[in-house]
Amino acid sequence: MVTSPEMVAMSALRSAEVIAFPLALRQPAGEADAPDRLQRALAGLDAALAAQRQAVADWRKSLAALHGTVQGLAGSLHAYQHALGNLAGGVTTLNAEALRLEAWAERTLAAKTERAGA
Repeated sequence: MVTSPEMVAMSALRSAEVIAFPLALRQPAGEADAPDRLQRALAGLDAALAAQRQAVADWRKSLAALHGTVQGLAGSLHAYQHALGNLAGGVTTLNAEALRLEAWAERTLAAKTERAGA
């Protein structure tokens, strides 16, 4: 590695001074303070558990409502399927009648054409 006089001079300079990050001033926890802190922590935990219980209860209510809605939708779909089945039967009957009338019309026209040509 080649070193130049400028590099040697620059490395000899101090470019910055490292300053320690100040630590947060914290009061030492006294033994008399410990039960109070524990009570506050337990009260916070109880509040969090109560909120979680309420959230789970609300979630279960929502699931029950969703279940009812899906059941209602399933009933509607079954009724719709039944109605479509009835409609399909009616369309099949009408189609058969239309084909019968078409055949009758063709026979009638053919008979009329034969009489006119004879």
